[in-house]
Formats: sequence, C-alpha cells, structure tokens
Amino acid sequence: MNSDFPRILTLLRKERGISQKEAAGSLNVSQALLSHYEKGIRECGLDFVVRTADFYGVSCDYLLGRSPERTGTTISIDEIPEDDALGKENNFKGSILPVLNKKLIVNSLHIIFDLLGKINNKSLTGEVSSFLMLAVYRMFRVVYSVNPKNEEAVFTIPKAVANSYASAEMAVKEANASAVSQGVKMKGLTAIAKREENIPLNTERINQDYPQLSSSLFNLIQNSENFLK
Repeated sequence: MNSDFPRILTLLRKERGISQKEAAGSLNVSQALLSHYEKGIRECGLDFVVRTADFYGVSCDYLLGRSPERTGTTISIDEIPEDDALGKENNFKGSILPVLNKKLIVNSLHIIFDLLGKINNKSLTGEVSSFLMLAVYRMFRVVYSVNPKNEEAVFTIPKAVANSYASAEMAVKEANASAVSQGVKMKGLTAIAKREENIPLNTERINQDYPQLSSSLFNLIQNSENFLK
C-alpha cells in the first residue's frame, strides 16, 4: 500500500467526526487493526479499500492518493472554470481590498502566461509555472492553518518543513527560469536562443497588447516595489 493511504484514511475519519472505534465497527475490522492501517504499520486488502471507499463516499483512486478529486476523476484543461464563472465563490465579503488585489494578481498572471505562450519555451513556462504554484501552495497553507483544528493530513509534507522546502524549491525554479531566459544552458532545460528577437516590451507596447489588463500589471508592480522600499 502506498504512503498516501494511511494519511487519507485518517483524514476521512476525522472529517467525518467519528472515533476509530466507530469507524472500525462500520468497516467491520477491529479498532487495533484500523489503528495499524492508519499508522501505515500494516497493509490492508483490496476488499477493505473498496469497503472504505463506499463508507466514506469516495473513489478508490482518491483513497489511494492517485487522484486529488474525491470522485477519482482527472480534470482536463477544458473543465477548469474561468475566473468569471466561479459565481459566489468569486465574491468577497467585507473589504474591497481582497477583490482589488485578486484582480491585480489574476490579470497580471494572464499577461505573464500570454507572454510565455509567445516565447514558446517549454522549460521557461515549466519553471515559472512551478514557482507560482509553490507560492500559492505556501500561502494556502498559511490561510489553512488559521484554525488550529484544521486537519494537517490534507498535506503530505509536514508543516514543520513545508515552508522551508517550498522556499528552497522556489529559489531553484527562479534560478532555472532566469538562466533559461538569459540563454544559459542548464541540464534538462532548453535555453532561449536569439533572445533579442523575443517579444520586445515597453509600457506602450504592453498597453497596446493588453489594454484591459495592463493597468493591473503596472499597479501590481508599483505596489510590490512599495513593499521593498
């Protein structure tokens, strides 16, 4: 059995709000055996996996850590909702600041990824994307930890080391992206050739190419540099 199974098995029970004894009774195993499963001491059989998936209403793939979706589905790019299609999830209560900051960030990201598409360098796109995902991951863990009762089993990397690991990996991704963008050859990465021919940019050009988004980018730059002064 893989290492995700004990974590997810424990997480599902705690999210259901039941004790090990209650879960063991419903799953037709002893509490001691369930405890061993949750700790990863013993491996279970396929019948237990299926029974557990049915009990918690999830797929076997989710239970085994093969899919992040409880249904076990693998989301395709066409199934990811657009930002303006999120409905009530896209609305913030109280302050206007979260809405403003979100728009600055989202609109600026649209520009970044459009530029990456024009540059058409798989290595640069991959390193930039990984850096941004890690940044979101770090901040989500911060927000998630506001309530100390929230189950850390949602994550596979322990809280004590997650931030440092992510920070170190972000530094690597940033360095790789910088090297690729400057035409430096790195193992496993494709450097950009003929850099002087790639998307010449200035404020006028950005305003022309992104008339609806450019103000967000320039405001984000200004706000960010204000933090650094």
